[in-house]
Amino acid sequence: MINFPMLDETIRINRLTPPSGRVSVVLDTDTYNEIDDQFALVYAMLSREQLDLQAVYAAPFHNNRSNGPGDGMERSYEEILRVFDRLGDKPDGLVFRGSTSYLPGPDTAVESPAVADLIARAESATDAPLYVLAVGAITNVASAILLKPAIVENIVVVWLGGNPQLWPNASEFNLKQDVHASRLMFDCGVPFVHIPCVNVAEHLRTTLPEVQAFARGRGAIGDYLCEIYQDYFPDHYARSKVIWDISAVAWVLNPGWVQTVLVHSPILTDQLTWSHNPTRHFIREANRVDRDAIFGDLFRKLEHMSA
Repeated sequence: MINFPMLDETIRINRLTPPSGRVSVVLDTDTYNEIDDQFALVYAMLSREQLDLQAVYAAPFHNNRSNGPGDGMERSYEEILRVFDRLGDKPDGLVFRGSTSYLPGPDTAVESPAVADLIARAESATDAPLYVLAVGAITNVASAILLKPAIVENIVVVWLGGNPQLWPNASEFNLKQDVHASRLMFDCGVPFVHIPCVNVAEHLRTTLPEVQAFARGRGAIGDYLCEIYQDYFPDHYARSKVIWDISAVAWVLNPGWVQTVLVHSPILTDQLTWSHNPTRHFIREANRVDRDAIFGDLFRKLEHMSA
């Protein structure tokens, strides 16, 4: 069993104070899983006056767009490079392949270039915490913590996954893909910001007409976002799409757009439900997003980039 550093609760709560000013971040993303990760990656890259984006990690996923978690990670890595290309940016030294499988057990890491890079960056983050924005299965982040538990003292993990504590179940795509890694986030004591999906991030919806109006014609990347959005559904009549993953980027840009409260960390059960113990350490949990402010910021940045 891994022994994690016992952070003083006062220190943990201080680390969970919503950030202000420019912060250092890495983005962990299953980019080819659907289309919301591309929006999140573009949002982070267009926000580099406010964020020091140090690295982007490809996360594993398995659905109808991959043949398995390793294939999903590789497809995500390639998609990250496509986004960089359409932004006219160089990915040199910024993009790393992640884990090729989920955690095989609760204490067993899956090593990868992304995991090694995260450990190195976390160990050097001594003056201010490194914010780890994770928007997929959280295998890479959990692996780094398992290999070097002391990094919990230097990072803040912001994760989109699971459902609110008051929801009847925790089961959601990011969470249930790697249950061992998901459970670790709630148990290890790392300063942790949890952005649930149901009733929270799911309000980040947009429509094809809106994307066409505010992304199309905004450079190669705006056209690409419009293209993948349009191709995602065969019929867009009276239909919206959730762009879940921009929530994690939005929280570090302006925590007022993703409102959070301190709560005791829940226990993720084997039935993928939440159990509660008021003696557990604190985390932050999001309970509301300002949909209009977040999309407005993203679309304005696309417009300014192409001006």
